[in-house]
Amino acid sequence: MDPITIAAVGWSVAMVGWVASATISKLLAKGFDYLEYDTAKKLAQLEPKILVLERVMEVVETSPYRPRLEHLFKRLKYAFYEAEEILDAVECHCLEKQIKTGKLQPGGGSSLPKKDRLKKKESRMSNKKLVKSLKKIENIINEAHQILEKLNLSSISDGNIRHKMVVNPTTTAVSPQKVFGRDNDRDKIIAMLHEKEGGLDPSTSKGLCFSVIGIHGVSGSGKSTLAQFVYAHEKNDKQDNKEDHFDLVMWVHVSQDFSVWGIFKELYEAASDPKVPCPQFHNLNALEEELERKLDGKRFLLVLDDVWCNADVGNQELPKLLSPLKKGKKESKILVTTRSKYALPDLCPGVRYTAMPITEVDDTAFFELFMHYALEDGQDQSMFQNIGVEIAKKLKGSPLAARTVGGNLRRQQDVDHWRRVGDQDLFKVWTGPLWWSYYQLGEQARRCFAYCSIFPRRHRLYRDELVRLWMAEGFIRNTDEGADAEDVGRGIFNELLSISFLQPGGKDWYNHGKEYYLVHDLLHDLAGAVAGSDCFRIDNNMIQKGERWARDVPRDVRHLFVQSYDAALITGKILLLENLHTLIIYSVGGDTPVEEIVIKNILKSLPKLRVLAIALCLEKDGFICRPNILSAPESISQLKHLRYLAFRTDIGCRVILPSSLNQLYQMQLLDFGVCMNLVFSCGDLINLRHVFSGPGLQFSNIGRLVSLQTIPAFKVSHEQGHEAKQLRYLNRLSGELSIYGLQSVESREEALAFDLAAKKRLTELTLSLGGSSKVAAEVLEGLCPPVGLVTLDIRDYDGLVYPKWMVGRQNGGPEKLQQLGLSGWSQPGPAPALKAFNHLRCLNLMHCSWNALPCNMEHLSSLETVIIIKCLNIRSLPTLPQSLTYFWLLKCDDGFMESCQTVGHPNWKKIQHICRKYFSE
Repeated sequence: MDPITIAAVGWSVAMVGWVASATISKLLAKGFDYLEYDTAKKLAQLEPKILVLERVMEVVETSPYRPRLEHLFKRLKYAFYEAEEILDAVECHCLEKQIKTGKLQPGGGSSLPKKDRLKKKESRMSNKKLVKSLKKIENIINEAHQILEKLNLSSISDGNIRHKMVVNPTTTAVSPQKVFGRDNDRDKIIAMLHEKEGGLDPSTSKGLCFSVIGIHGVSGSGKSTLAQFVYAHEKNDKQDNKEDHFDLVMWVHVSQDFSVWGIFKELYEAASDPKVPCPQFHNLNALEEELERKLDGKRFLLVLDDVWCNADVGNQELPKLLSPLKKGKKESKILVTTRSKYALPDLCPGVRYTAMPITEVDDTAFFELFMHYALEDGQDQSMFQNIGVEIAKKLKGSPLAARTVGGNLRRQQDVDHWRRVGDQDLFKVWTGPLWWSYYQLGEQARRCFAYCSIFPRRHRLYRDELVRLWMAEGFIRNTDEGADAEDVGRGIFNELLSISFLQPGGKDWYNHGKEYYLVHDLLHDLAGAVAGSDCFRIDNNMIQKGERWARDVPRDVRHLFVQSYDAALITGKILLLENLHTLIIYSVGGDTPVEEIVIKNILKSLPKLRVLAIALCLEKDGFICRPNILSAPESISQLKHLRYLAFRTDIGCRVILPSSLNQLYQMQLLDFGVCMNLVFSCGDLINLRHVFSGPGLQFSNIGRLVSLQTIPAFKVSHEQGHEAKQLRYLNRLSGELSIYGLQSVESREEALAFDLAAKKRLTELTLSLGGSSKVAAEVLEGLCPPVGLVTLDIRDYDGLVYPKWMVGRQNGGPEKLQQLGLSGWSQPGPAPALKAFNHLRCLNLMHCSWNALPCNMEHLSSLETVIIIKCLNIRSLPTLPQSLTYFWLLKCDDGFMESCQTVGHPNWKKIQHICRKYFSE
């Protein structure tokens, strides 16, 4: 189903989704309260009209009044945004006043002030603008209500009105992935994959080592699921070392907007050991050569998911994707999923292939699929059986509809509710179940889902990054007293995941193995239809097709994603979009410089921005842009609404930030990529929650930023703004934290000022003691980490006594530590006994002086990985636990390394049971 059809099916649903009374009413209440109106009285007059407006928008698809209502709706949205921006400006001014007068409420943001708390002149200006804006909203609602009276509302039967679900979910858990009705198809494909040369498999030609099998069918029909079913089977055969298994089993998603560079990167990643970091490549040829070496002489199975025809892709580069594969072993296979079988000859011209249409799942299997997503595991189906059969029939065999509708029904286990759902008019059209699923979302979740449409199809989305964007846009409000906005955002994310509006995509090994998520193409079209002109993207595919972005970009767009930097595009068109809230420029390719004048013009022309993100060093087509210096202009202080600023730079770039940045009091996130050269004092950014940069960031005066959750590192010293006490009250710090310069800490009492034990949200901690210290033992004792820590790395410790929290002689410390790294420890004798870390899974030792490993390692029954690098004094191994599966010695004593590889030697015997052993000189 194309996007136009999707939009036409759900016009009223999209309107209702936005007009939802909670959206408008909350804004009106906020404004009336600030103006000191009788809020309750005003809302009592307007809310019934808003509810009627909602009700009638559900049934005016074919009404002659629809064009007029659509026009009113656009005016209503504009007035809403205008009022929202005015109130945001008022809040910002209040925050500034609190900071300058010392009446500061750090971390929670400022509550909206009454008008008499502002200067009289500013109060009159804000007052006048807000009254005018709220009056617009009232007039539009009243005007729409007059139209609705002409529709003879009383004649609309209740049977035609969709019953809204009371959103009180019992669970947002994601149903476990399970495949129904595809066993025969899977077995047929597997047989084709393993047929020998000269059999019935598609024959190779041109001396190629591989043959091609294609699964084709419409979007949402289950092609990728079937391919994943096959992929998982072959992956398991490889891991179990079964006969005739493939040497490599790889999965790469192609999509409509692909780059050869990006696909080669994914191929290299898929062909590599996930535990070994992937190198950085600086040109396409080098990457292709390394990829050929990876595949040389290996029989592989490659799944290319979602391949489009040349005509839809807009270029002729598909055959290039197969060029590194020629080095593989004969009888390798490529399995392709595609909407059109004509993509197969475009991908591999001149090669014979087999095209296999996707079959429909039979009714019984489809019902089982639907009920799997609709009911909790082990739940009695008998009460829901009959109505479930009827609902499943209306989903027209679409696995995607089964997941989304089933996921929604799973949240409300009530037969009457299921029966009402089965009566929905929307179920009469093919994409209707997707619209119905959207309609069940809460108001905040709807806005968050629609926002996903600004990203290209199949763009990798990361949970926390998406939540931070939602927060910066103002889509997320704390609904429970004391709840973090991030927790609310993660709840919305999980809700979208539970109904398959977001789907797990896998792990991105180029991004530290981080889980990423995808939006199915049909749901991406749905999000675009819901967002309307609010969201727009200019992607590479549009440019390749020669589409006129200058004509297509809506003037009233609020959120804009630009895939590739283009100065002419920005100055010629984007700077005219004065209502823009979001500008994301995803990549800067080649040696293209980002001119400082362009950044200055953005700051000058787009004052309503809440999100500004420019990736200044992202790889594109084999090149990495490395600006030497990035200097942000003083005029950045004009962006009073800005909450999210990202200038993602390379390690070698120096970033210069003006002091005026400290005036952006609403700022929540600063992201400078992996920049190592940045000095910044941000003591007034009291709403700042996240800072991303390389560990060289000199971050000072953060003591009152109690909302701070993420910082790359903190360097402690005796300089003002860098003292240990700066971290004392930052107990919301989460995830990873590195502390450097600890050699300057002179006592246990000073170390206790960090209060690390109170930072219970930390999961990874690096402590760098940085050289000689007479009180190193006392300092490390005082740096006792929090109980829930998962990963700990301690560097350059020269104390002669090991801390009690490490060797298990006192309560406290990280009880469930899983990864421990010790480097540069200079003590003689054996390594510490590690009695406190019974849950340890990975031990990494580097440049340590010990002559023996910990003596109690046999009892570390969870330990799976031991890595020892340049520990030159170790000569023997203790008894190692049977749980070990990975052992790596790198550049240790030659005799020791040789003994570990000599059959019969005591050291060899102690690692004989380990399945993966590596030795590197």
